[in-house]
Amino acid sequence: MELPIYQVDAFASAVFKGNPAAVCPLEEWLPDHVLQSIAAENNLPETAYYVRKGDRYDLRWFTPTVEVDLCGHATLATASVIFDVRREVSGPVVRFNSRSGLLSVERKGNLYALDFPSRPPGPWEAHPNLLAGLGAEPKSVLAADDYLCVFEREEQVRELKLDFEKLSHIDRFATIVTAPGKDCDFVSRFFAPGKGIPEDPATGRAHTSLIPYWSRRLGKTKLFGRQVSARGGEFWCEDRGERVGIAGNAVQYLEGRICFPCN
Repeated sequence: MELPIYQVDAFASAVFKGNPAAVCPLEEWLPDHVLQSIAAENNLPETAYYVRKGDRYDLRWFTPTVEVDLCGHATLATASVIFDVRREVSGPVVRFNSRSGLLSVERKGNLYALDFPSRPPGPWEAHPNLLAGLGAEPKSVLAADDYLCVFEREEQVRELKLDFEKLSHIDRFATIVTAPGKDCDFVSRFFAPGKGIPEDPATGRAHTSLIPYWSRRLGKTKLFGRQVSARGGEFWCEDRGERVGIAGNAVQYLEGRICFPCN
């Protein structure tokens, strides 16, 4: 069996930056264990698979160890493949059915704008492993699907001394850390070691909570954020109430074929 595969750096304007995702178009769904095995073999933060269904696409995402319910950068990467590599749609919008409901991506010049559900964080008592894993105490701890730990300065976010073993045993999917930015509205980092991703380079999912938090705090609906991982990521953000807009660039890195026996 042969499958096409593309690797795209998302939320980046050049290769070797942003967040790499693999994208695999399928004619029909393969068994889940095969999808998970391919994702493990790719060993990227996410591998996305899609199957065309009428005028939409069914979309799923896998880390090297688990299937996830929402992934921003791999959705952006998938849209870039559909729009610009395979040229499967002629209009400016592509729509996906996913475990998080209907998602869409709109092509806006050089940017791809995700329309995702908003996940506003609220006050939450920190799991004992959270602060120990961060090695620092944030100003406040909030949570939605993920922890959101708010620090006072950008340097604190950049200079964390992390214990990934402890962070892998918390009661949320992942941990987001954030602070006001020096040359942007806010900075962030994202850690999900318990799901096979010690640090994610550029995370659309995180911004479903970051955008409503910073929009309320700063009193504006349009923001620019940076993810200050080693590779970095750039996010043009919009608070739309129950939805958020998350826009970024995407750069194709490679195109190839996956070859493996059918049995």
